[in-house]
Amino acid sequence: MTATASPAVPRTPAPAVGDTARRADGPPATRRRAAAVLIVAGLLVGALVVLSSLVGTRMLVPSDLWRVVADFDPADDAHLLLVNRRLPRAALAVLVGAGLGAAGVVMQSLTRNPIAEPGLLGVSAGAAVAVAVAIALAGIVAPIAYFGAALVGAAAAGALVMLLGGVRRGSDPVRLVLAGAALAVVLGALAQIVIVNGDEQVFDRYRAWAVGSLAGRDLEVLPLAAACIGAGLALAAALSRALDAAALGPETARALGSRPAAVWAVAGLAVVVLSGGATAAAGPIAFVGLTAPHIARLLVGSDHRRMLPVAMALGAALVLIADVLGRVVAPPGEVGVGIMVALLGGPFFVALVRRRRLAPL
Repeated sequence: MTATASPAVPRTPAPAVGDTARRADGPPATRRRAAAVLIVAGLLVGALVVLSSLVGTRMLVPSDLWRVVADFDPADDAHLLLVNRRLPRAALAVLVGAGLGAAGVVMQSLTRNPIAEPGLLGVSAGAAVAVAVAIALAGIVAPIAYFGAALVGAAAAGALVMLLGGVRRGSDPVRLVLAGAALAVVLGALAQIVIVNGDEQVFDRYRAWAVGSLAGRDLEVLPLAAACIGAGLALAAALSRALDAAALGPETARALGSRPAAVWAVAGLAVVVLSGGATAAAGPIAFVGLTAPHIARLLVGSDHRRMLPVAMALGAALVLIADVLGRVVAPPGEVGVGIMVALLGGPFFVALVRRRRLAPL
């Protein structure tokens, strides 16, 4: 008996690694659009950095900036002003805005809540109570001391929220957000108790920090802020693919091979470092971490590899615009960047919501 040979079945060639990567990155048109948006946002930030370096109580001209680059003169007051104040202040605004924008993206994806923002983890409240205690008990006045106290308070509050939220027992966005909201209320009350029972100098120093300002906090805190926020941005960038899965929910994320508890722990650390560093450097600034992710999502979609850099650039642009406007609305004084961001970001976010154009998470 002769065995009948089975017909040959044509095999589908296995996809190459490069093909798989290209499909994961989305269609070419989407990639081109994201690249164009990121380039435009980067150019906007660059233009605002130049504007920020020229605007102030003493107005400078672009040639001053060019001469600093081409032929710096240490005896020229304009050159010293640019190098020691204006440019470090603009760099600090970029860092703070980028950090808050990235922290907002991570928070909204983890909690799957479109109105989540870094303050929900109690980071801002932790920083505030630490600064209040440091001013009242230690009498600190230097911006670098504010930075250290705020960073310690933010990190302690973030760690306590994760402990109370039971991150070790699994990822539960509702439990973690409730723990953060409750702790923020308690810490806010503690800060008020400390300030109310302090003298007038304590109140004035705390108020100067609490309004959110970049004035006088530039060159001294810039290296620490760069190290802290830079580390947080690296963590957020490394989590991009995991955040795509986390935004789909814990069950789907597990089905895709993700470990939600580990992602929550690392992402929570990134939020604490990013928002803690930004708050320590400039004081509490609202709406940047809320608004920048929504605009980025509308422009480039929900893929975190595209959304994160755009949200960072938009956050930096928003803080730079607020800082420049704060210097020109009430000369010779200035309005804190935290107040200006609230004035700009609040109505803009309300308009965004009323037009029902919030992109889905």
